[in-house]
Amino acid sequence: MLKHFDHLTFVVEQPEAALAFFALLGFELGQSVVISGPQMARYMGIDGIECEHRTLVLQNAAPHCEIQLLTYRQPAALPNSDLASRRQCGFNHVCFAVDDLDAELQRLQAHGVQPMNEGLEFHDRKLAFVAGPEHIVVELAQWY
Repeated sequence: MLKHFDHLTFVVEQPEAALAFFALLGFELGQSVVISGPQMARYMGIDGIECEHRTLVLQNAAPHCEIQLLTYRQPAALPNSDLASRRQCGFNHVCFAVDDLDAELQRLQAHGVQPMNEGLEFHDRKLAFVAGPEHIVVELAQWY
């Protein structure tokens, strides 16, 4: 039986931009290691893998919540420009709950993070998408 969400992993080529974006959302760098070798290659299903693995932690979240950033040294990461469309099969976006959506959007905009839509009230929530680096899409939800 599942207990709760644990982490979400993004492959990024510009880790500094992703670290800065997720820091604005409240995440802090917890660990940074290089993953490589035969055991990791088998586990990930990627021959010759060598990549930087950064674990970002949302402080004071209960239950524990992480974002993991992978930056490939080898083999090269594969671009996926279709992520920006939010209509591809598979992963679409990640959503975080906030106390005050309007205040959060204003705070993020002051740091250059732009909303992707006008927002929406849907299923007892006020929602909006924001654009992160490298086609990372984050939705923010204020529950009523």
